[in-house]
Formats: sequence, C-alpha cells, structure tokens
Amino acid sequence: MRTVLLIEDNEEIRENMAEILELSNYKVLTAPDGKQGVSLAISHIPDIIVCDIMMPVLDGYGVLHMLHKNENTRHIPFIFITAKAERSEIRKGMELGADDYLTKPFNGTELLNAIETRLKKAEQLRQQPSTGMEGFNALISASSSKDILQQFVANRSVNTYRKKQLIYAEGNHALRLFYIQKGKVRTYKTNDEGKELVMGLYNEGDFIGYVSLLEGTAYKENAETIEESEIVVIPKEEFEQLIHAHADIMRQFIRMLARNVSEREEQLLGIAYNSLRKKVAEALISIYKKYGDGKEPFVIDMSRENLATIAGTAKESLIRTLSDFREERLIDISGRQIIILNEKKLANLIN
Repeated sequence: MRTVLLIEDNEEIRENMAEILELSNYKVLTAPDGKQGVSLAISHIPDIIVCDIMMPVLDGYGVLHMLHKNENTRHIPFIFITAKAERSEIRKGMELGADDYLTKPFNGTELLNAIETRLKKAEQLRQQPSTGMEGFNALISASSSKDILQQFVANRSVNTYRKKQLIYAEGNHALRLFYIQKGKVRTYKTNDEGKELVMGLYNEGDFIGYVSLLEGTAYKENAETIEESEIVVIPKEEFEQLIHAHADIMRQFIRMLARNVSEREEQLLGIAYNSLRKKVAEALISIYKKYGDGKEPFVIDMSRENLATIAGTAKESLIRTLSDFREERLIDISGRQIIILNEKKLANLIN
C-alpha cells in the first residue's frame, strides 16, 4: 500500500482529501502545518507528498527546501497545492523542485490522477534507462512537461560518424551532450607515451559527454566510434535548461553518473590487481554484456589494439592469453573475430 503525506492547514480540505485517498486504498498521513509535515516525512518516508503553499509556521516552499536538504527525502515526489494560479507562483515551485501542482478548487479525480501520474513517473525513473531511441524519449517523457520532448525532437540534429572517427577530444570545451542513436562508441584516455586506456564502452541508447556538462569542465577523455554511428547532438544550453527545469531528469543523470563512477572504480581495481587471464576474461565479458544481442555464439569484431586497451594490458600479452583461451575451448578465433564459445566459464575466471 502506497503512503501519501498530506500537509494542509485547512482542516476540512485535509480531511476530505484524506478520505478520498483512503477510499482509493492509500495509507494517509496528515499534518496541519509545514513543520509537522517535515517531521512526518523524515520519520515515515512516504511514497509521495501533497503540500499546500500558504501555511502557518512553515510554508510549502520551506517544506520543500528542508526535504531537499535531507538525503532520505529529497527524491520523494512532491505536489504543491495552491490557491494562486499566477504563473510566477507556479514557476517558483517548479524551480524549487516540485514535480506537479494542483490549483484550488480541485476535485477528487484531479487529486487521484495527479498522485497516480507522479508515482508512475517516479517508478519509471527508478528503472534502468532503456536502450535505443525509445530510451531517450522515455527519459524525456518521464519529466513533468511533454512540451520538452516535442522541443527536443523538433530541434534535434543527427550526425553520421565514420568508423574510428573522433566525436570529442580530451581538453575540449564541453559544449554538447551526445546520444548514440545507432552504433558503438568507446571513450579513452592517452598518456604522454601515447598509450591508451579505455574508460567506457557505449551502445545504442547511451548518453556520453554529460559528466563534463554537469561538472562544468572540459571533456576529460576522448570519445571515438568503434563502427559507423549515428549520434544525436544536443547543445549544452538545451541540456542545462532541461535539467534545471525538471528535477526528475536531473536525478536520472545523477544516477547514471553514479553508476558510471562505480563501474570505473571496479575497472581500475581490476587493471591494478587482477591476473592477466582475469583481465582478458573480464574484457571479453564486458564486451559480451554491453553488445551481446542474446544470440549465440557471440562474435567480437574488434582490433587487438582496442581489446588490449580495454583489458589494460599489452597487445602481445593479450594475444598469448587469447591463444590459451582458444586451446581451452572458451573462445574460437577467425581472423580478427573472436567467437565466445563458453560465456559461463569465462565469467567464472573473473569470480
């Protein structure tokens, strides 16, 4: 049963709303002012909060500000109730991070629809981003404004990149967000001796370049296509406008960033401490997981140089280890192609 916290100083309105929600199978917590509402939110962590703006002790803006400062409550969907329909009041609430608003007077159907919509969108944002262009559309449409999706579609430009073409270079000013509509991309860093370290592999449905945009820094790595690719190019200004206006999309990018940081930490630990066999097996499995389409046998068509940079080892060492894996019937080799014969045994080398 989902829990709704109602923060409303008008007793009659508060009781009517609570009754409607309880009849709709919600568990309801109520508070007559903002201060008590904040206390209930922190102690009970409801699934959604519906809060009046004009209240004694602590108004709705203050409630939202305090909840966003708390790690446990900052991601709870938040709906404002307001008797003021002025655009400036609504805009102020949305800029502070509110997900939606209801203008008094409203009926029970409007209240239930608003709550159900925000809970559904919150659930979508908790899921992993989808792949393909549908993933891009789903991310944008999960925001509170459908106009944003239309604007991005109308203004979107798609660039076609050749195989091994540079998308952006380390040290360049971060001016664009890139979305992979079709193809495969790798990001890598190069040391003073020209040696490369692959930092990430990306597929259709992935965003790249957003870390530098969020940090306001230059690109910290190079991005290059592995095969011919189609890339959606989104100007920095539009990306900033999107995340500043829609807190739910900002949270999604932060989750993606946190996941990338975690994956990168594991990668660097593996390069530093894993055996050669484990490094090569991990590289093969990472490519299998990233680009595998469920068909067997899975074929990796990648240069030995690229594969060695992913494994974090020398090309010669990689080739020797691949030969060992071939003798053990874990893989087969045909020219530059590597055929995964036993994914489970390869994965067991990592564990």
